[in-house]
This record gives sequence, structure tokens and C-alpha cells, in this order.
Amino acid sequence: MRIGGLQRFSLIDYPGHVAAVVFTQGCNFRCPYCHNPELVVPERYESCIADDIIFNHLDQRRDQLGGVVVTGGEPTIHHDLPTFIMKIKEKGYPVKLDTNGTHPDMLGWLIREGLIDYVAMDIKNSLSRYCLATGVQVDMGRINRSIDIILSSGIEYMFRTTVDESIVHHDDLSAIVERIGKDAHYRMQACRISERNLKPSFR
Repeated sequence: MRIGGLQRFSLIDYPGHVAAVVFTQGCNFRCPYCHNPELVVPERYESCIADDIIFNHLDQRRDQLGGVVVTGGEPTIHHDLPTFIMKIKEKGYPVKLDTNGTHPDMLGWLIREGLIDYVAMDIKNSLSRYCLATGVQVDMGRINRSIDIILSSGIEYMFRTTVDESIVHHDDLSAIVERIGKDAHYRMQACRISERNLKPSFR
């Protein structure tokens, strides 16, 4: 695994759990408001963190941590993600996965094998205007499959959309709710403007 960061302690990233957060390097999107460009753009990558550092931390904090979040970047672009999560599960930790939904086959397999306990999927925009938020062309069939996999999974989940008025409009939000169903677990979050954002106009 290409691991670009470790947050050793978080109270907000895994609902109901004190969690460690593992950040993978690499992403297949280029969202203009992305505030972790060092995990997305290869020329900004920093040195990877060895797997052993992650696992040693989990061993040492068994009495303090109640879960592990695997986020990115985009974790599902890594072929060895299942093996990495298996090792976390072997240590007795529930796992939350953050994903952009572009790899439904891996997502579905992880769920069927019981390797993830919670999944949070970013729905970037209404399906007809997706590339405005992602910065790249997207196979919307994959996004739709991931949505359906999550809705039928039976595990805890959250769909979420980062909202900036220049990209996501009110009609887009209505279209998202119509697609996932008004009873789905869905959260909107404000776009975070900072000097670290990927696109200069969002800094």
C-alpha cells in the first residue's frame, strides 16, 4: 500500500468510534477544491509510511482506539487494499472505508467478505454534471453501481457531497437525493477554502 499519512487519533472520522485514520496516496479524480493535494498529485507526494508503523500503532493503542478509517486519495485504486484491510481486521478493529465509488467491483467484494463495517461515498455532483466536480471524465455506470451496492449492503453507510456554489447547484442536490432516495443517509458539507486546495481559484 502507498500510505501517505496517519492520523493517530480522531473523534470525528468514524461515527461512534475513536479511530485512527490511514491516508492512501493516489487518486483518479482532480477535484478543484481538494485540500489534500499531497495525496493526489504525484509530484507532491511525500515519502510513504511503512505498513509496520500503522500496525504497530494499532497494536499499541488497543485500549484507546475503537476503529480504523481508510481514506485517501482514493483507497480502491490500490490492488493490495483488501490484504491491508484484512490485516487490520485480524487485529479486531472495525473498518470504515472512504471512497469515490469508481471501483464497484472491489467495493462489492470488500462488503461481501465482511472486511468493511462502514462505507462513506462521496457523490460529487448530479450525475449529469459530475465532471465539473471531479476534474476528469468519469464512468457514471461505475458510480451508479457503487451507489446501488451500498444501498443494498446492509452495513452502515453515508453518502456525502461537498458543496460549492460554483460547481454544485440546488438542482444538483435535488437530483442526488432523487437518485439515492430521500430516506438514504446523506450529508452535505461546505467546501473548505484554504491555501492547500488543488485549484488556485479555490485557495
